[in-house]
Amino acid sequence: MLIIGIAGGTGSGKTTVVRKIMEHLPHNELALLPQDSYYKDSSHLPLEERLDINFDHPDSIEWELLYKHLSELKQGQTIEQPIYSYLTCTRAKETIPVSPCKVVIVEGILVLCNPLLRRTMDLKVFVDADPDDRLIRVINRDIVERGRSVNKVMERYERTLKPMHQQFIEPTKRFADIIVPQGGNNEIAINILTHYILTHLK
Repeated sequence: MLIIGIAGGTGSGKTTVVRKIMEHLPHNELALLPQDSYYKDSSHLPLEERLDINFDHPDSIEWELLYKHLSELKQGQTIEQPIYSYLTCTRAKETIPVSPCKVVIVEGILVLCNPLLRRTMDLKVFVDADPDDRLIRVINRDIVERGRSVNKVMERYERTLKPMHQQFIEPTKRFADIIVPQGGNNEIAINILTHYILTHLK
């Protein structure tokens, strides 16, 4: 099993990179484990407190469960991947069954922060982008997908996104085997990654 970690700042284009890679690979030979699915369940907290959760801090992730699921996939076991809602900041009762595959991509802003998780990865990728470009994508995404106002998005960016990026995400770039500048627009880097995976599959 080939395990690839793909990290990078919020709005850097990680999801686009993953999607473009997946478009060129056999569907049944690749599994995706998004870090976002492994945010800790906060259903025990009042909604006001849930909305103030710092999703860009490593403590917000249930790393033990993510590592456990990755280990079980390597052992040939099917896992039940959680479903997390940003609207309610809780986990759904339903889960997504994920079967073992030849390639597993672990994707998320903090996936290179965890030493235990890093040691399981055969290839570590950091998707990079200019701060201005990332901010524009964050504004568009949070308004459309997460129902937040522009003021709320900007306040969150200044209070948490920017300092957390500088403290926890940007430093993990040094762990990367490959850095992809300009995110999903970098077709050459995406082609290189795709070729690397296809070579492994052969």
